[in-house]
Amino acid sequence: MIRSISESPLYPIVNPKSIAFFGASNTFMRMGSIMLSSMQALGYEGKIFPIHPKEKVVRGLAAYTSILDVPEIPDLAIIVLPTEIVCQTLDDCGKKGIRHAIVVSGGFREAGPEGAVLQKELEAIARRHGIRFLGPNCLGVANLHLKLNPTPIKADCKAGFVGLASQSGSFITQMFNYLHRHGMGFSAALSVGNEASIDIVDCLEYLGACPNTKVITLYIEGINRGSKFVEIAKAITPRKPIVALYVGGSEAGKQAGLSHTGSLSGPNEIYDGIFKQCGIIRAKTLTDLFDYALALGTLPRPGGNRVVVQTHSGGPGATAADACARSRLQLPRLSPETVKKLKPLIPKTASTANPVDMTFSKNHTDDYFNIPDILLSDRDTDMLLAYFVSPGIFLERILGEMGVEENSIPSETDKLMRDYAQEFVSLTEAHPDKPIVGFTYRSLQEKMIRTLLDGGIPVYQDPERAARSLAAVREYYERRGKR
Repeated sequence: MIRSISESPLYPIVNPKSIAFFGASNTFMRMGSIMLSSMQALGYEGKIFPIHPKEKVVRGLAAYTSILDVPEIPDLAIIVLPTEIVCQTLDDCGKKGIRHAIVVSGGFREAGPEGAVLQKELEAIARRHGIRFLGPNCLGVANLHLKLNPTPIKADCKAGFVGLASQSGSFITQMFNYLHRHGMGFSAALSVGNEASIDIVDCLEYLGACPNTKVITLYIEGINRGSKFVEIAKAITPRKPIVALYVGGSEAGKQAGLSHTGSLSGPNEIYDGIFKQCGIIRAKTLTDLFDYALALGTLPRPGGNRVVVQTHSGGPGATAADACARSRLQLPRLSPETVKKLKPLIPKTASTANPVDMTFSKNHTDDYFNIPDILLSDRDTDMLLAYFVSPGIFLERILGEMGVEENSIPSETDKLMRDYAQEFVSLTEAHPDKPIVGFTYRSLQEKMIRTLLDGGIPVYQDPERAARSLAAVREYYERRGKR
């Protein structure tokens, strides 16, 4: 393990103060131009030196005919050029004194025998100059804390706590909006491509030391340094969760990985064993990967696997109870003391079984928060799963009936929704050792749900995802405790 993050070969790649950019021009529909545009759009504050044989200005930046003409030695070179000139370009970078690079260009090992020969040449040039690089055939990195995003898609999310090391470049650039909509953001996202110089194990080690990363996510098609992977992962999981999606276990996944990055894969059973040995939580889908990351990055360690479901509709409560049971979570009966506290707050039609079904309450906005406080105070409750129906449409009607001016109703509704959600968020401070998770069938972008997400309460779009995520948190801490 590295003793500090600055020792990692990835540190100058993820945190460069200056970049030489090869392949961008004033013709926008070229990959290099699109990637440079994304970097400028996010507001990268370091120096950028476009290298172009003809154009003197590229996207408003002074360009240089050769890397040798640049007045200083950049921290990083990003190469988005035709395959046949990549090796010479990297050699020129080495002569300049550049020691870190991202090779986006494809056409190497993944393209067959001729490409494999070219990749060997690329590796030899890098060794001769002492260069460490990501790729080839990758999309590089995104470090939103540094406003660094040299990937094709504009980053429309805030910096967050999720670290990603991926053998697919598209996931580090196509997930920006997805993570934002689900209440997350990347701390750092790393695409390894063909792993000619830096591999997924190096990325895992970097993210393990990264102070902005609370949860590490891995997209794996195959691991070449198995023993080192196990060593690094075992050192990380006692203090930071790792969630992995492995897609090489089936024959179809194996063939896709081989043609995608040239990765070597193995049977599912082997990877299951490796992950369990290391304390890694395995995700079955990409949705699971980030669902688990959301829960692991926001929730405290649960005292057990006992969940109370709070609902005000029977069907969602029943599906939530079933989902919890399928995820091997228990639904305990409420204690007599808890039932006694609930009785004055719920209508006669309500149920004090678990799920706690409030049905309808005249004092809904007050009781919906008094009730979870009581449930979380129960000695037999380890976790709370709450069903949310954002009541904005009802509030709009109520405000209209109260005579509020029509043009003021939207802003007043939003304010009430924020206040409503903030009161629920305050439960995390009152019960800091008990995970609170929600689910809804409405949009995650509605004001109340968005405020809950921004306040650190995971909300999922069905109870099955919520239950699996709670189970993943429980599984992680169980494994950590055993180790």
